[in-house]
Amino acid sequence: MSRLCCPAQAFALLNTTSKVTNITRCRLKLAAQPWRDFSVSTNRRQILDVSTLSNRIVPHYQQTKTASLLALHWPEPPRNILLMPKLHAPHVTVSAVEFAKHIHNNYPGLNLVFESHVAHTIHKDLPFPIYSAAPADATALYADKIDLVTTMGGDGTILRAASLFSSHFSVPPILAFSMGTLGFLGEWKFDEYKRAFRECYMSGCSVSTEDLGDPHTRTATTRAIDGLPDPEGWDSVRGNGKCMGLNRTSKILLRNRLRVGIYDSEGRNINEHILPTSTAEPSLGLEGEPVFTAQSSTAGAAGGRGGNSPYLHAINEVSIDRGSHPHLAIIDIFVNGHFLTEAVADGILISTPTGSTAYSLSAGGSIVHPLVKSLLITPISPRSLSFRPLVLPLHTKVVLRLSKRNRGRELPVSIDGKRRLGVTIGMEVRVEGEKLERTEDGWKGGVPCVIRASNKNDSEGFGEDDDSWVGGLNGLLKFNYPFGSGS
Repeated sequence: MSRLCCPAQAFALLNTTSKVTNITRCRLKLAAQPWRDFSVSTNRRQILDVSTLSNRIVPHYQQTKTASLLALHWPEPPRNILLMPKLHAPHVTVSAVEFAKHIHNNYPGLNLVFESHVAHTIHKDLPFPIYSAAPADATALYADKIDLVTTMGGDGTILRAASLFSSHFSVPPILAFSMGTLGFLGEWKFDEYKRAFRECYMSGCSVSTEDLGDPHTRTATTRAIDGLPDPEGWDSVRGNGKCMGLNRTSKILLRNRLRVGIYDSEGRNINEHILPTSTAEPSLGLEGEPVFTAQSSTAGAAGGRGGNSPYLHAINEVSIDRGSHPHLAIIDIFVNGHFLTEAVADGILISTPTGSTAYSLSAGGSIVHPLVKSLLITPISPRSLSFRPLVLPLHTKVVLRLSKRNRGRELPVSIDGKRRLGVTIGMEVRVEGEKLERTEDGWKGGVPCVIRASNKNDSEGFGEDDDSWVGGLNGLLKFNYPFGSGS
């Protein structure tokens, strides 16, 4: 009796015999291939181009009567969702796959978008097409197409999400799940993802939160043949188009950003030369020096990408430091055109209230509530002990100019730790707070973050506003933690 052999060995033996027909070779060659799951075809695992998606739906942010937070109202159901898991964290990737499958199964009209490097890693585990964009095109396309951003990670992941829109006026709402190291900005635990996404998706709908099950969400996500939302489906959820109160809406905290412009010694804006600090991040997508016009501002309010501006936005801080040089940095600081001081220090930070609990806090800066419209100037290890951290009004214009006494050194400027550029003597970093404008359609500007509302029955709204922030100070930063206590 001949010895048994595997299909691959059989194919190799028969291939040496001239009498084997082509059909026999083909059949045995197929049998030699590894087993393949035909229940999931390659067509369903495609990575599609974000540019083919419909344009972004811009939500309305309305002032509530009792709280400082805003209410999220979608004019129609969101369609394009950007999922951003923490990088280099396999357990978060597994959770992202679980979340994506839940969205696909329960909200069939939604399109899931991933950054290109994440999409190529994750698409093999998803039995349906996903969308992505080339890194060079990502910032422009995401600003035009993305309705909602969902982050799964720590504060760094939220900063990564905000940096995708740093060159644009309008940022989609960010729904953040805390799965990172600190998670001070993350509002939700991942085990709440079904409730959190459902409430955000249906925000402003007249259907009770307890009733937001498949029949309602499937009705709301009904799509016409041409890919546009079905108005009858949306109206059937809203009670013939009438929203029944703000209590059932997701709460939004608009986090102020800084507007940053870097100028050379001749006064020319050189923001287009700023590079990302990681190859995993997209480029800015700016070609030549961007020009701010009233038309581009109007476009931003209308819901497009918002146009490019001669400045970038920072949600945390802008920093100048001495880098690898042994000598202290020497920086002239101007406030509203007036000379403030010559700072001799390891560096200078200009921070937002959101960034006050980040680098600025480590450098000795004050903790500022995110609803306080302000910006902070914090020296990093100053030579003079009389230079104390400052808190200034949001509209203050601050200029950092490299002094001639820097001996020709190039000092690094960093924007949220995501963008970096070297500046030399005579160059300026101009910073001011981003204006939050209240228009007929609601608020414009800032980074809208979906807040996990408090369950307290507080008619004044204070518990709702401060619950997560105070909890973060106590639970994460161990604010006023007694010495000798356990962790």
